Amino acid sequence: MIPRYSRPQMAALFSPEAKLGLWLDVELAVAEAMADLELVPRDVVDRLLETAAERREQLIDPERVAQIEAVTRHDVIAFLTHVEEVCGEDARILHLGMTSSDLLDTALAIQLTRAVDLLLSDLDELLAVLRRRALEHRTTVCIGRSHGVHAEPTTFGLKLAGHYAEFARNRRRLERVREEIAVCKISGAVGTYANIDPRVEAAVARRFGLVPETVATQVVPRDRHAVLHTVLALIAAAIERLAVEIRHLQRTEVREVEEPFAPGQKGSSAMPHKRNPILAENLTGLARMIRAAVGPALENVTLWHERDISHSSVERVLLPDALILTDFALARLSALMDGLVVHPERMRRNLELTHGLIFSQRVLLALTESGLPRQRAYELVQKHAMRAWQEERPLRELLEHDAEIVARLGRERLAALFELDHHLRHLDTIFARVFGPDDAAAGG
Repeated sequence: MIPRYSRPQMAALFSPEAKLGLWLDVELAVAEAMADLELVPRDVVDRLLETAAERREQLIDPERVAQIEAVTRHDVIAFLTHVEEVCGEDARILHLGMTSSDLLDTALAIQLTRAVDLLLSDLDELLAVLRRRALEHRTTVCIGRSHGVHAEPTTFGLKLAGHYAEFARNRRRLERVREEIAVCKISGAVGTYANIDPRVEAAVARRFGLVPETVATQVVPRDRHAVLHTVLALIAAAIERLAVEIRHLQRTEVREVEEPFAPGQKGSSAMPHKRNPILAENLTGLARMIRAAVGPALENVTLWHERDISHSSVERVLLPDALILTDFALARLSALMDGLVVHPERMRRNLELTHGLIFSQRVLLALTESGLPRQRAYELVQKHAMRAWQEERPLRELLEHDAEIVARLGRERLAALFELDHHLRHLDTIFARVFGPDDAAAGG
């Protein structure tokens, strides 16, 4: 991934140095486990561990491994050749009974679990911001929209509570997928343990916080990685859903919220007045990239027989990129929501744009409760609603001049149907579901 969309901690997990470091750690862990089981000489392993510790910087040399690979055309053999160059004949006990995928898939599992741990931390930060802003604007009334058109009143805090709940679901999904991908495979060619003891795999798994693959072929089955990509895609969809909401609410005609605009920031090279939702737009684009990996990840599940390498080139690109982009996008969204400028007064003005039309359902329901057939009540309210649209007159005023409506409801009841508080009366119930009863009652 290009540096523009990379954060150092996540990007470092997928650097060439990090990869070779994990390869070395896995190979040494296998050797140590074999020594513990008295399958290889303990003294040789001890010397190798000491040499590797002393010369680790020399061993982690992507440039030298690449030079060897240019000849061998095999990255694992190139790495092992380099280790032997540095460590001498003691390196002969490395990779005994293993196949390349034992090393590659186990190291990949370590990378992925560490990456997922970073994403879980990112989600915690975002959830904290969304919770704070949702409680802050718990009763900040705004218009709810369907089809982009004014529907009925809601609150900005309730909008954010819904996004919080979605990200909380995605966090739980990510926790489950961490278990899916935290598997190692040290079972040799075609996964039969023909040339390596299963106890070695179990020891290596414990060392790195993994579990042995249930049934491996020559690789860890790729449905596990497809699940990871699917959850990343769901996170990306949640990111974009919130980003698109911010973009809509920042439109000039709406202007209920605005992205933070830093001192010295410029919105346009041509128009000095511009303050554009560039962060939210960027998040929309990044979400597309993250979701785009799902198709190839699903195709990677189907390999020939016990293994081919059609998945390998895909994973070398898509797994790091999807994880790095998700990390970056979550951090960017947290910053955006933390600094989001909210305009409650504009929300109130927009609420009043339709002259009370947003209360039409309450009038409809009151008329039906009075005994008027629903379709007749609908026709009656709709007639006045359309006139309110066309003439830009208050709906309540038009209804008060309708003798049939006034006879059924009375002026006092009719006026009460246009009160905003009715739409906020169940906020505590919803907020309690999301944040717990204490936060809901206290409003933050």
